[in-house]
Amino acid sequence: MTSERRTPLYEAYHSNRYERQALIRQYQDQYECRLVVLSDFFLQADSVPFLEETLSDADPSQELYIILHTMGGDGNSALRLVRQAQSRCTELTVIVPDQAKSAGTLFALGAHHIVMGPTSDLGPVDPQFPDPQHPHRLIAGKTLIRAVEYAEERIAARPETYPLHVSLLAGVSAPLLQTAHDEISRSGELIKEALSVVTEDPNAVATLTDRLCARLVDEPTDHAAIVSADDAREMGLPVRKMAATDEQWQAIWRLWTKYIVLNASRVYEGIRSSIVLAWPEADAE
Repeated sequence: MTSERRTPLYEAYHSNRYERQALIRQYQDQYECRLVVLSDFFLQADSVPFLEETLSDADPSQELYIILHTMGGDGNSALRLVRQAQSRCTELTVIVPDQAKSAGTLFALGAHHIVMGPTSDLGPVDPQFPDPQHPHRLIAGKTLIRAVEYAEERIAARPETYPLHVSLLAGVSAPLLQTAHDEISRSGELIKEALSVVTEDPNAVATLTDRLCARLVDEPTDHAAIVSADDAREMGLPVRKMAATDEQWQAIWRLWTKYIVLNASRVYEGIRSSIVLAWPEADAE
């Protein structure tokens, strides 16, 4: 609906969306690219059609910039998303204004360029799963495995604590635990596949995969571990580090603050398409 066809009340209801889209358009015009925002707490299978909606009229002869924010999700979905994005542009730049953890880091590995500033963090590639007791929260695979191992040790030492540990781990099934083990063991392959999206040099992919597996999979013990722009550069990632005073970073931050205030669980937005989903009511407590 063009501005000429909007009624005053309709436009008033959607004024914040139009303001964000105006800033997206300004960025596109100034930096000669296509810009979309992908802010999703948990990347999953239905993230693919949502992103496709924002890219429905993308020009494949144009560069694509994606502002990415996520705490993680399904690694396979992250690979599908970055392949999808790469097919719609000449070069892909991922902008990380805040955090792109786990599956988000995988997505970034498949880009030609990664833009990071003073507030930006990547993270370990550690598969995550919905918390069995809080389905809209995430729990890292390593954390899940450690919790079960700790419970087994305590029960072996003090069998009378069995009921306590069973209640603490309610909902953790054997298939879930095995899936955590399987996904962690596949992390290296996911990293390799993500890197292969952007380069066809098998030797370069193998060398960087080994380095990243050590730094992003094997060494981290905490899913909350951070990877700064300097860390990412040192690992060999194609990071462009921006200062807070950089004009381009200020334009990114001005737009990103609109999404901070929006406080939605999932946002897929461009100049024409806008999908905004609120947090489930259970998470508002």
